[in-house]
Amino acid sequence: MANIITLSRIFLAFIAMGLLFIGPKNAPDLAHISVIITIFVMWFDGLDGFIARKFNESSKLGAVLDIMGDRIVENIYWMTFCALGWINVVVPIIVLTRGIITDSLRSLALEKGYTPFGEKTMMQGKVAKFIVASNFSRFTYAVCKAVAFFFMILGHSAFEIPHKDVILSIGIICTVISVIFCVLRGLPVIVESKRFLE
Repeated sequence: MANIITLSRIFLAFIAMGLLFIGPKNAPDLAHISVIITIFVMWFDGLDGFIARKFNESSKLGAVLDIMGDRIVENIYWMTFCALGWINVVVPIIVLTRGIITDSLRSLALEKGYTPFGEKTMMQGKVAKFIVASNFSRFTYAVCKAVAFFFMILGHSAFEIPHKDVILSIGIICTVISVIFCVLRGLPVIVESKRFLE
């Protein structure tokens, strides 16, 4: 069930971003549908882990699918925003590069029986565990991305919304914070992966 939820959010992310290429000028209400779908996409990010723990479905496959889902979703959003001219190309370049590096290193750890998160996490240092694998860090990063996605779509919608400039500013600020968070959460993975390269 948890893996189905993970895969569903990828499918929903494609729909949400596909709607933005049709609107907002041609069909302004599609941007609002995209916002609603985005809420589900981000909600499913936490729901899959909750279901896995609740029904004892946690597995290496689930951990890999969860990270894969995160990568696909965030890259779909950042690349779409870039293609629409909403953000600078630097954002998807940084996020993609960081994802490729950390996921490559995590695959080495997986070979040795370690997972990115959970009981068998590859993170050994307390600081590294907090930055990368703690629920606080993961939740904060997810919320920051969710707010960025939500407010960027809302701020660029064709409908007249009160304080639209403030909404867009919040979206841009959260985008910058998300990118910084993305890099900071990737550094401990690189540092702690040295032992798998020896």
